[in-house]
Amino acid sequence: MGLGWPHLLLLALVIFVLFGRGRISDLMGDVAKGINSFKKGLADDDSTASKSADTGKTIEGTVTQDTSASAKDKTANS
Repeated sequence: MGLGWPHLLLLALVIFVLFGRGRISDLMGDVAKGINSFKKGLADDDSTASKSADTGKTIEGTVTQDTSASAKDKTANS
């Protein structure tokens, strides 16, 4: 009980009559502009992310485990 070809054709005809040729083409142009803006925004985010990744600093050091009683008390209280 889905939509068959006759139903879809009738629906397309009703939409075409309601909106007309000009409004549908304007709508599709707006959709295309939105897609292009979205792609440009993603490209800008990627270039910003790569620039910030290049300026990152690396901290070198060793990790030690503190087994003293005061360290255990600090972690138990938190």
